[in-house]
Amino acid sequence: MCGLVVCLRLDGSAADMQQVRRMTDAIYHRGPDDEGYFSDGGVGLGFRRLSILDLSPAGHQPMVSADNRFAIVFNGEIYNYLELRRELAARGHQFHSSGDTEVLLRAYLEWGRECVNRLNGMWAFVIFDKYERRLFGSRDRLGIKPLFRYRSASTAMFASEIKAIRASGEYADQTNWRVAADFLLRGALDRSAQCFFAGIEQVGAGCAFEMEFDGRYREWRYWGLDDFSPEEMADPAADYAELFEDAMRLHMRSDVPVGVHLSGGLDSTAIACAAARIRAEAGTDYPLMAFCFTPREFDESQYLEATFKQTAATPVLLNTDALKLWDDLPKVLHFQDEPVYSLTAVVGFQLMRLTAARGLKVVLNGQGADETAAGYPSYFINYWHSMLRGGRVREAWRELADYSRAHGEDATRLFLTQLGFLGRTLAARLPGWQVASRHRELRAFRSHRWLAPEMAHHVSDRLDEAPDYRLRSALVRSVHSDPLPRILRVEDRNSSAHSVEARVPFLDYRLVEFLFRLPDRWRMSGPWNKFIQREGMRGRIPEVVRARVDKMGFPVPSSQWFAGPLYEPLRDTLASRSARERGIYRVDTIVQDLDRHRTGQQEMSPSIFDVVQFELWCQQHDAVPKTATEQVAAG
Repeated sequence: MCGLVVCLRLDGSAADMQQVRRMTDAIYHRGPDDEGYFSDGGVGLGFRRLSILDLSPAGHQPMVSADNRFAIVFNGEIYNYLELRRELAARGHQFHSSGDTEVLLRAYLEWGRECVNRLNGMWAFVIFDKYERRLFGSRDRLGIKPLFRYRSASTAMFASEIKAIRASGEYADQTNWRVAADFLLRGALDRSAQCFFAGIEQVGAGCAFEMEFDGRYREWRYWGLDDFSPEEMADPAADYAELFEDAMRLHMRSDVPVGVHLSGGLDSTAIACAAARIRAEAGTDYPLMAFCFTPREFDESQYLEATFKQTAATPVLLNTDALKLWDDLPKVLHFQDEPVYSLTAVVGFQLMRLTAARGLKVVLNGQGADETAAGYPSYFINYWHSMLRGGRVREAWRELADYSRAHGEDATRLFLTQLGFLGRTLAARLPGWQVASRHRELRAFRSHRWLAPEMAHHVSDRLDEAPDYRLRSALVRSVHSDPLPRILRVEDRNSSAHSVEARVPFLDYRLVEFLFRLPDRWRMSGPWNKFIQREGMRGRIPEVVRARVDKMGFPVPSSQWFAGPLYEPLRDTLASRSARERGIYRVDTIVQDLDRHRTGQQEMSPSIFDVVQFELWCQQHDAVPKTATEQVAAG
């Protein structure tokens, strides 16, 4: 986990290194171990380092090639750097450090922009070519590491976080009302390159770019899930287990201790058990710390105890409550730069703080498994839909009936509901349906109970193609659009806030590609989601975890807390003078609905949290004019 800054002057003047330093200082938390700067004419680079590999000064960045032609700033980890180093050495390259930054730089020297296809890891980097007067950069395939860009009349900027660009002095805060409206009206987060600050965008996941010194910018996708199609395999479960074990070995490469964040679920348990095996093989002597959040409202103790017994991990429990989470919410919004998806994000923030307090710089997490191996309950609907769309009615009935028996559902009712869903999705593809649907949606937005009608003006009027609800298509959307991008964003900012590097072994690209080559029956089977993972982990994790059919993750009892200990602070925020003067809320109606939630008349916690945190974000950044709704409508 590190932080990078790049400034390129487009007006022919020299780089303003004071500006670069301001930007770099704004992301000090991403790398408190070292800092570095580089300038050459109109180019300025800044870097904050968190030392994970090659703790010596040889790993200092920006790193410059021996001939002084190239300079690189790089955030992330190249997990296969040892293998690449051997290959490059065989091609005549000589190395002066033991880390992955020099390997990445030399990979670019050897293979040019095609080097990204050889990398296994998480990264965001920018390379300056002094002779060609060009910048080349990239983000990893899944977008684990961030890279934002902004362009003014005189300067192009790249940075690991939005706050670095805001600290430049070149950017004037302005709310992106299209993103804000999409969030408040639809609950959408991180679904496009745009963010809550107008004019600042992300380089796309799985993309590379080149920028010329005359300002020409070209970005292209070098990887995507559309390139893979299902194929039959002899023993997918064994192949999956072998790939996962190798991914874990790579992700545990570190010159500092590695811990795990552990819930009672399948994903983090698989990581903890694999970590224990790999540590035993290597003869690691320091304890494996497992950081856990165990609210009394969601008891996962039997699963955790089984994992502790198998791994001999040392449990480190997060002790928190509703008011502690509320007190930390403003800090989370500061480090995130944007609103988050739920109070669970604040739990993650506190777990990272606890991890840092125990002296760890690297932690393994299970993000990405749900979106690639089909772990959410909603994917059952997509699975049954796929079979019905393909005319496999009897097979769909068998699968649905097996699910119903295990989950205590009425199979007939569920089957009829699924048929109704099929009919609606087919009808949505008819000419005129999307137009009518969009008109209904916009009418609903204009008469929204909580928001001023002007907010609907900021919703895009572009008609999207009706989505394909078959399982594979749903998983592709989950990875490329929602929810994985917002989950990875929260994970990166929460960990970097405490100078911790979060690694996500389930997003090893080889594992992801393998999963997207599987037929659907290896993703879902009867009552089981993540069927391939369950079969691959047979005998490798506690059976009580492998066979559980429910899912919790790191759950937060928001509904109870919003009706109880958080009711007063929520109400105070909603009824505050700043919220009333904001000009975008129907404050009295929101407060009435909060009261209805408190008395149990209606579950409102997700929507309440979205509005409250957006108001806190506005107060924090002063990014929204506290004036009349006409100004909101004007953008």
